Amino acid sequence: MANWLVLSAFIAVTVVIAQAVRLLFMVINGWRNRKKAVGVFHPYTNDGGGGERVLWCAVKAIQDENPNLDCVIYTGDHDASPDSLSGRALDRFGVKLIHPPKVVHLHKRKWVEENTYPRFTMIGQSFGSIYLSWEALCKYTPLYYFDTSGYAFTYPVARIFGCKVFSYTHYPTISLDMLSRVRGRSSMYNNDSLIAKSAILSRFKVVYYTLFGWLYSFVGSCAHLAMVNSSWTQSHIEKLWGIPARIRRVYPPCDTSRLQALPLEKSMKPPKIVSVAQFRPEKAHPLQLEAFAVAIKKLDHDLPRPIIQLVGSCRNEADEKRLQNLKDLAIKLNVDDHVEFHKNVMYSDLVRLLGGAVAGIHSMTDEHFGISVVEYMAAGAIPIAHNSAGPRMDIVLPENGKQTGFLAQGVEEYAEAIIEVIKMPENKRLEIAAAARKRASMFSEQRFYEDFKAAVRPIFCDGTK
Repeated sequence: MANWLVLSAFIAVTVVIAQAVRLLFMVINGWRNRKKAVGVFHPYTNDGGGGERVLWCAVKAIQDENPNLDCVIYTGDHDASPDSLSGRALDRFGVKLIHPPKVVHLHKRKWVEENTYPRFTMIGQSFGSIYLSWEALCKYTPLYYFDTSGYAFTYPVARIFGCKVFSYTHYPTISLDMLSRVRGRSSMYNNDSLIAKSAILSRFKVVYYTLFGWLYSFVGSCAHLAMVNSSWTQSHIEKLWGIPARIRRVYPPCDTSRLQALPLEKSMKPPKIVSVAQFRPEKAHPLQLEAFAVAIKKLDHDLPRPIIQLVGSCRNEADEKRLQNLKDLAIKLNVDDHVEFHKNVMYSDLVRLLGGAVAGIHSMTDEHFGISVVEYMAAGAIPIAHNSAGPRMDIVLPENGKQTGFLAQGVEEYAEAIIEVIKMPENKRLEIAAAARKRASMFSEQRFYEDFKAAVRPIFCDGTK
């Protein structure tokens, strides 16, 4: 019996050592064969949101800044090809790449999908991203590793492979605000009501978040450069990662030039309110419909009935289900005749919808930035945005002392803002729209290209030494 135990232990140790040696050789091989390229870690190249616009504008900026560097996209979309991605960048976002990017297909993307982890989703997806990045870097090891999707746990892996690591971080995976909500037992999309109602479960989640925060601080500090998209994100990342000297704020690219060519005068027959956001739980679409229903009930009978147009993309089956739930909610609220849904629209259609809107609504709590809010303002649609984070700190601010939009929280405040826009005299509406458009110009694509290139230039210079 003792001999069998010794033999089993010997075999187990041998297997572990063999596996460790195998992994070591894989790293050494990747290190030796690093390509003169930027590997862009963006597992979902079809998400259709502001993150994808940043992706293509960043690729274009890299191609322009350093034409000798290949841009390689790590994606789990198996139908993606250099030509299809280049075409998508142009068709969906109006971004014309200098040349199509190379593509490395990933087959382990399920390990970063939220439905893989019904519980402990955050830590599950984070550790899953380590596995996915290992696959990516073993298949193609670049000199520069660029994360555009917020997978900070991949940074130590890229460092092990000898890559210079830089990122564009839209929002922290965990924030001090999230921790305070759990302590305050506040129910939200990322804090289940079952946990919020339980003191014991809430304490356990505080410990979980604290431990995760420590890990997140370590992996984030592995970045050579961290670009962030807003003042709110910058303040959180500086506190969490502890590398303020390596952090640069680069506002995301918004298509202000094309949208600013749209007329400020809008038809009020009927007045249209547009909502541009992916059909994800944090975007809080139900709040928009509930506020819209309240506004319609409160409107004077002699005023025109508005139409709300929900424009967004669906990434997967869960998003499709959320979209159907919104359609059911519109029927339940008896406003389905005044609600339009536009799924996965082309960029030209998005411009048309923005051009016809008198107002744009946004309802995500702690939205890190809010590209859609800037797009509303550039198009001449008065923004009604959530009174937190990016919209409050960076976007919906006075321009030369003039109002640029509305900030709201809760159904009643949103409903009142909707009513105020509809009842507003034409000259007052045009004054706010003009100020908002001027404010939006500071978030242009050209500004993004300039700031992005200035941020990455030292990284590229160091990498060539």
